[in-house]
Amino acid sequence: MLYLAEVQRKSGGLLGGGGRVELKLLACQRSEQNWTAVPGEDVVPLEESNNYASGALVLVDLTANRQVQRIQEAGRPLVSILQNFSRLQEKFKMQEEEIEQWKQSLTYQSQELNRREMEMEARREQLQQMEEDFEQLEQQRQELETLQEEINRQRDGYERNRQELEGAWEQLRGQTRRFEEQQADAKQSAVLDEEKARLFQDLLNRMAGAVPPTESVREQLNLSFEMLSQHQERLNQHWQRLEQQRSQARQGQHEAEQQAQEMQNRWQEWHRAHESLDQARSELKAQQSALNAKQEYAGMLSVQLQNHEELHQHIYRLAETSDNVKLGLQIDIEALEKMPLDELRKLTQERESDLENLSRFVESQEEELTLKQQEIDELRARIQAANDYDRLNLENELADEQDGYQMLNETLVGQRRNLQERKSILNQHQMVLRRRQGLPVAEGQESAIDLGPIMTQVEGLRQQQADELRKLEAQIEQMKTAIQQAERLVANQSVEQESKRAELKQLEGELVRRRAAVAEMQGTVNLYHEFLQPVQDTADGIRQKLEAIAGNMSQVQEVSDHQLQAISEMRQVLVSLGGAPELAVS
Repeated sequence: MLYLAEVQRKSGGLLGGGGRVELKLLACQRSEQNWTAVPGEDVVPLEESNNYASGALVLVDLTANRQVQRIQEAGRPLVSILQNFSRLQEKFKMQEEEIEQWKQSLTYQSQELNRREMEMEARREQLQQMEEDFEQLEQQRQELETLQEEINRQRDGYERNRQELEGAWEQLRGQTRRFEEQQADAKQSAVLDEEKARLFQDLLNRMAGAVPPTESVREQLNLSFEMLSQHQERLNQHWQRLEQQRSQARQGQHEAEQQAQEMQNRWQEWHRAHESLDQARSELKAQQSALNAKQEYAGMLSVQLQNHEELHQHIYRLAETSDNVKLGLQIDIEALEKMPLDELRKLTQERESDLENLSRFVESQEEELTLKQQEIDELRARIQAANDYDRLNLENELADEQDGYQMLNETLVGQRRNLQERKSILNQHQMVLRRRQGLPVAEGQESAIDLGPIMTQVEGLRQQQADELRKLEAQIEQMKTAIQQAERLVANQSVEQESKRAELKQLEGELVRRRAAVAEMQGTVNLYHEFLQPVQDTADGIRQKLEAIAGNMSQVQEVSDHQLQAISEMRQVLVSLGGAPELAVS
């Protein structure tokens, strides 16, 4: 099981000195991304602890019986864990922002639905009020029809009275003609006899009684005009309400047209921004293609550099294993020949000791390089079997390990060269010392092949390729940074475009609802007008009929006045003819 632990030294001094070293367990890994704290003071003894200072954080893999299987520094894994945690935090933050946006959208939609419900309720009440008003108008129309029937009956009675009056007038005119004839026959007599006077008196009384009364009809007519005026006032109120609703419908239509124009402009802006986003995506793909090409070229340079490194190592191994090969490093042989023998012997021994120490150091570095290569191979194998989430962490860890391997390998290049150079110098010192001591010199040492020029050429080419690779890697890092920025920009623009698209879709829905409301309002106005116009036409027709009846009544009144005046004049004529006392009494 994997633990996060702290190195604790209970005694001892400097790094690499003696003393008991323990690991204080801090946290335990339960799953891939789940760590729990270790309670209490739980410690594990550690052997071979010279590589870690007190207080250092390490990752240690313990067996079931708490034996250390593997230990490594926790710096880079902790950084990777923190980076993953930071990325998860950013992802959770984006999800929270999206959830908040959805909450706001749902709240707005709920408010819009409530507003629509309130509007529908108000319109339902308005329609109900209109229905009640229409019922009242229908009742008033029925009352007007009843009044019209009453007026028609009165008009029929008036017509009958008029016909009777005309008959009486015809009779009166006949009697008048006969009277005139009798008057012509009796010019010498100035007084009517009593029987004829009574006859004329009865005829005049009948004519006076035949004149129809108009006061009651005029009263009913005035009452009808008053009811019609009240009815017209209520109609005017409905007309005003109808005009207000028509104005609101026009205003709603105008606002809907403005919103539609604004929606069209915003959609045009959205399409232009979407085209810019597509262009940015195309440029991003081009940059990624260029990055892939440079990475492939960098891989080729890395392979060539590795081949030159292997050639470099083979040459050094050839120089190490063969006495007939040397690296071409020349020393001052004449100075060694003149140097005192004891001093030369001492110098040779010092160089032998120095070469031995350096050989041990290079061997330890070679072992560490081999271990790192094994770790890289293990990581590559784990990446092949890992899922997408773990692969990202393992790839980051692999990149770190490869960087460490490259740095250590580059360091070993110089150390190997230094080792071979010191070995070559030591061989020349030993050769001079053996010759001055009178000992035999190994054959072929003086005629060894000099690989120095080849090594110099290989080293120069390797250095040139290493410089080019570093420049290329710097360019790749710059391109990666630029691509990451472009990806973030494209992602932000994509989110913004999607948000604007959702907003425009929502506004389109609102526009559709507004147009539907305007159409509904216009339909209500048309329906209201269809109900109201016939009632108004009926009221206007009744008014015209009442005005015609009023005109006829004026004519009837005028005719009645003329008839009464004529009767009065005829009575005066009868009085003048001699029947005054009787006529006056009657």
